[in-house]
Amino acid sequence: MNNTQNYPRGASLDELVETTRVSCAGNGISGHPKVYYDLNEDGEAWCFYCSKHFILKGSSADNS
Repeated sequence: MNNTQNYPRGASLDELVETTRVSCAGNGISGHPKVYYDLNEDGEAWCFYCSKHFILKGSSADNS
């Protein structure tokens, strides 16, 4: 399942992670309630609040 066209991309929004369950609370003044996400089968998840893009290290989504 590759639906990356529906989400913003950019190095400032990308975060490499080493677990398949992540949390996000935003950054600084743009903070939001803490939420948890499970990465999809491609190794990705996006925060619905701030659009941060979580990428599982070594997954097919990891282009680093």
